[in-house]
Amino acid sequence: MEQLIEILLPVVIGTIMFGIGLNLTVRDFKNVFVYPKSVVIGLVGQLVLLPAVAFLIAFLLPIDSVYKMGLVLLSACPGGTSSNIVTFMLKGKLALSVSITAINSFLIVLTIPIILTIAQRFFYANQFSQPLSFQNTLIEVVLTVLLPVLSGVFVQSRMGSILIWLKRVLRWFLPTLLFLTFGVLLLLEQQSETVRVNGYFWLIVAGLILNLSVIALGFVLAGWARLAHKSRYTIAIEMGLQNSALAIFLANNVLMNEEIALMAVVYGSFSFFTTLIFVYILKNRFHPAYRLISNRKK
Repeated sequence: MEQLIEILLPVVIGTIMFGIGLNLTVRDFKNVFVYPKSVVIGLVGQLVLLPAVAFLIAFLLPIDSVYKMGLVLLSACPGGTSSNIVTFMLKGKLALSVSITAINSFLIVLTIPIILTIAQRFFYANQFSQPLSFQNTLIEVVLTVLLPVLSGVFVQSRMGSILIWLKRVLRWFLPTLLFLTFGVLLLLEQQSETVRVNGYFWLIVAGLILNLSVIALGFVLAGWARLAHKSRYTIAIEMGLQNSALAIFLANNVLMNEEIALMAVVYGSFSFFTTLIFVYILKNRFHPAYRLISNRKK
């Protein structure tokens, strides 16, 4: 089982981050300066609000410290291709979604080691044989995130018409790859019997609370900043979908603990669908036209 995970995860995470890079252009980074308010609000939500909520849930729920660590690790990961796909499906601001993903994919080189170090001190200090190395975590994130993304950006700038075809294939291939990975990992975890049914229940509860609460908070935060409706639910999508595959990889290769990865496995198995449904409700229920019609009926 361990050998399969060691081979599978690097391939999956490398492919996903490369696919993200293929969708990035210089224009996406220019959007930070053209539309700074929306991008900054989205990044504040992901980098500050999301981990804060995860820490709060971890403190309040009766789950083992290993899963508390997994919840915080998950919150530290950026949105991935899944958030871009849900944004596309719900006709949100795709440029904004990609821009937030792009900038955050670089910022996590610093933020993930910091958040993991803090989480270890709160939840997991006594279970490490040696302290978590900030430097080793930083190197791992650079190798598994930054380099594949930069490779994708480079290839994107050099390819011609084949790029359009490749993007179309990856748009559906990457989520499929994710779901297959989650399915395999869940199957392996069930066979190893590391978690009982009651344990899965609390992991699902923790994941659902995190998913739905940060979507709602992201939508409210964007509304408080007086962003357009499309920007509001686009940021909500970015808040609700984390790169679970990256969290699984870091749990296994940096923290060296498969149980920590289980939180990301469980979360990744349902968050795509719950985010799609909840944001669809927010999009329509709080659309200005809908509210106008409701007020007229009153």
